[in-house]
Amino acid sequence: MNASDVFGIGNQAIMVALEIGAPIMLLALSVGLVISILQALTQIQEMTLTFVPKILVIFISLLVLMPFMLSTLVEFTQSLFTRIATG
Repeated sequence: MNASDVFGIGNQAIMVALEIGAPIMLLALSVGLVISILQALTQIQEMTLTFVPKILVIFISLLVLMPFMLSTLVEFTQSLFTRIATG
């Protein structure tokens, strides 16, 4: 295993982490943005108002996206084990 293989595995690991984390983070970001716009429009400056919807959206998105996340991790792990076994 040379340096290019290590960099390839590192690059693939970073991409898998982004594929798994990005959808949930984008949903939480969009919900936070919508709530902050509503707070600005209604002039309600309650700090705890953003937490409950974000937590609910993150929890629901974790439940919905769990099969995708699991299959992505399994594919990455299988490809990593295949590289280890062949190389």
